[in-house]
Parts: sequence; C-alpha cells; structure tokens
Amino acid sequence: MRYKEYEIKRISDAIWEIPRSKEMRVPVRFYALEKMIAQIISDDALQQSINVAYLPGIQKYSLAMPDIHYGYGFPIGGVAAMDVDNGVISPGGVGYDINCGVRFCRTNLFYDDIKDKIKDIVLGFYQNVPSGVGSHGAIKKLSQKQEDEVMIKGARWAIENGYGNDSDLDATENYGEMKEANPDKVSHRAKDRGLNQVGTLGSGNHFLEIGIVDKVYNEELADYFKLRNNSVIVIVHSGSRGFGYQICDDYLKIMVRKQNEYDFTIPDRQLACAPIHTQIGKDYFLAMCCAANYAWANRQVLMNLAQRSLCKTLSISHNSLGFKLIYDVSHNIAKFEKHNVNGKDKMLCLHRKGATRSFGPGREELAPEFQKIGQPVIVPGDMGTHSYLMIGTDFAMNETFGSCCHGAGRVKSRKQAIREYNFGSIKSELDKQGIIVFAAQKRTLVEENPEVYKNVSDVVQAVHISGIAKKIVRTRPLGVLKG
Repeated sequence: MRYKEYEIKRISDAIWEIPRSKEMRVPVRFYALEKMIAQIISDDALQQSINVAYLPGIQKYSLAMPDIHYGYGFPIGGVAAMDVDNGVISPGGVGYDINCGVRFCRTNLFYDDIKDKIKDIVLGFYQNVPSGVGSHGAIKKLSQKQEDEVMIKGARWAIENGYGNDSDLDATENYGEMKEANPDKVSHRAKDRGLNQVGTLGSGNHFLEIGIVDKVYNEELADYFKLRNNSVIVIVHSGSRGFGYQICDDYLKIMVRKQNEYDFTIPDRQLACAPIHTQIGKDYFLAMCCAANYAWANRQVLMNLAQRSLCKTLSISHNSLGFKLIYDVSHNIAKFEKHNVNGKDKMLCLHRKGATRSFGPGREELAPEFQKIGQPVIVPGDMGTHSYLMIGTDFAMNETFGSCCHGAGRVKSRKQAIREYNFGSIKSELDKQGIIVFAAQKRTLVEENPEVYKNVSDVVQAVHISGIAKKIVRTRPLGVLKG
C-alpha cells in the first residue's frame, strides 16, 4: 500500500507505519482499521504527519490517531514528543482552541427517571448554560485581577467561587491547573477577549449532552465508576474560547517572523515553531498554560451549571442527583512529561492536538484512585452518535507516549456541510432517533451534523484493537445543547 511516493507498512491489525525517507527524522505511525485508510489518504492529513516528522528533536514517531484529519500545521489527531534540549514547541501542534476538552459525569438516575422529561432537561440547559458565538458567561464580567486568578488557578478558581467541590480536581487532568502559567506573557487583546467568556459553551463542535449507558464492555471498571446499563450520564465539551484562540494567534505571528533566525528549515510555514529553550518558546508555553487553566475553569463552571440545571428541572436535591465527575481529559495542549525512549527515561515536550492522554496504571501524575487502574479516556460522538468511556493502558505508554484519539474526526469541512445539508432534514433525522437538540444557531446544527464525521465506533475499535486504550462503556445521546 502506498500514499503518494511513500510506502505504508502494516505493523499490526490497526497499526501502520510510513518509514523514514528524505529528511524525515522519524517514521510516521498511525492507527486505523484497514477500511478507514482510503478516507485517511484522501484527506491529505498524512502529509502533515510526514511534515511533522521533519521537526528538530522529535522522538520515535510522528503519530496520528484514527480520528486524524487536516488541520493547521499539525493534523488534528497528531501527537509529537520533542526532546527538551534540542526540540521545538509549535503553536500549530497545540491548536487554536487551547485545552479544548471533555468531561464525563455520572448520576444516580436511570433512563426511566427522565424519559418523559428530556425536552425539559435540554431546554433547561439552553436557558441556564450560555452557548453560541459571542455568548457571555453566567459569571459577570471579570475584573483584570479576577481574570489573572483564573489564568493561574484554573479549575481551583471556579471551585473557590462556588462552582463544584475539591474532589473534582482529583478527576481532572493535571488537577485542573498548570502551575507554570504566567499572565504577564498574555497579550492585552487576549485578556480583553477572556473577560466575559468563563462559563460559556461556545459554538462549533462544543456541546453539553445528556445520555445513557447503552453497552458495558468491562463490568469490573464499569462497577468501579458506578455505571450500569441505562445509567444517566452528562458530557461537557468546551475549551478556552476566544482567549485561547488569541494566544495561539499572537504567538504564531511572532514565530513566523522569527523562523529564519534558526538553523533549521520547516516544510510548511504553518509549522512555525521555536526551540523550547529560547525566550519565545518559553513565553509561548507560559501563555499556553494560562489558556489551559482558563479552559479548566470554564469546564468546571459549565459542569456545575449543568448540575444545577438538572436539579432545578427535575426538582430533586443534589444528593438525589448524585452528580459526579468521572474525568476531564484535555485536547490541544503541550506538556512536559517523562517517558521511556530507547530504554532511558527522558523529559519530553508532548504536543497533543486533537488527541488526549491515555496513561496506564502507576503514573505519578494521576490521582491515587486512577494510579490503580489507569486514566479514563473519553471519546465523544456528536449529537446523533455514540460516545465511549475507555481506559489508558501500559501499551499506550510505550507505543504513543500515553496518547489516544479525542473524537470521531471530521470527513467534511464546515463549508462543505453547509453546501450539502440543511437544517430541516438534520433536525427531522435526529427527531426520528429520539434525540432532542437545542442549538443557539441553526448553522451550527448543519455544520456539526453526524454525517460530517467518521464513524466513531470504527475509530474506537481501532483504538481498542491497537491497544492504546480499552473500552469500558458506550453511551447514547438523549438530548444535546449545541452552540
């Protein structure tokens, strides 16, 4: 099998490799069922993975998850580990929506408890959880001092201000806070954009979903998380909004200008980067940490707003609802992590763009309850499709630097979706499936309809077969709030 002039070698049932050639520093390794490869090749995202393999300091492989699709610089679904001494950091390897991520929450409720109230629940979300382009948060406009606190404290800021409990931090990646954050490295423009967006869902592929567990794959782990067939769950998907976007944009422009100062060349200007040890490399990371913390604070508030809305709509107490965060996973982020490379532990800068951690048991970054079993991994569908709760593995630690996919992955652009689909037919199809959807804009429903995404079950099966994460439960949407 070939992609352009490159050979594709089969490593296992769901692992494939493009060997080093030309000036690639490492091979490309990607994960997919065989039936998915034709679509992956047609998207040209593999060329972006090949381009990433040219970057200085990259270790082992340029990796692509099964949800890979074309992005800015790096493909979405791309993972790259850079040696901290001679590697680079790239905003295109993180993305514009810094620390976009997903929360998976359980409740004490079952389907029979809510089956006649789903429309009311989603309407409650629509009324109580700000969504859509330009939406303002449930929190009044922050002062600059308060915004600096959000940038420094992350999810802890939200909890200190009444949105959740300390126990939520144990179930949040990095405990909801990157301590390196430095607000002095964030532009005034970015700060202005972030003053009134904490507690907003946003638009695009962001959503708030109520659903049920409809299939259990691992009884032991499902019991561990108190998940059973027909259990009611809530999923929150959002990020750092315009604040993170502006930070990415600011630093991309600087790195593009400085690119000719370095003693290496890049095959695509969208891969603009800086050596990790340079001042601009350090400054970008510190600013990115501010956006990551902002996103964790945002999801913490959104989750708590959803919890309050459910209690209000169903006229039940918080104790009766039994709302609990199982885990919050981050996409679109760079982190310094220690991994084994060729038998030696090395500190690396992990870029995960449209990819998430999939840490196996024993990692010190995990809270004690997860060190025993590994980190939960969340792979959401979109509106009309299933979502999956999975668990990280030891194999992933050796194979992908503890990384996994983040969703289904697009197969059609938003512009193409607008040309090919219309609001009425999509709404009708979702109604037939019994899925209640509220959207701040009709356009969003068209752009994000299930037909523009890969089959999430195929993506998850590729992950499961390859061994980089294992399935725990599958969920089915009942109602969705879109931006």
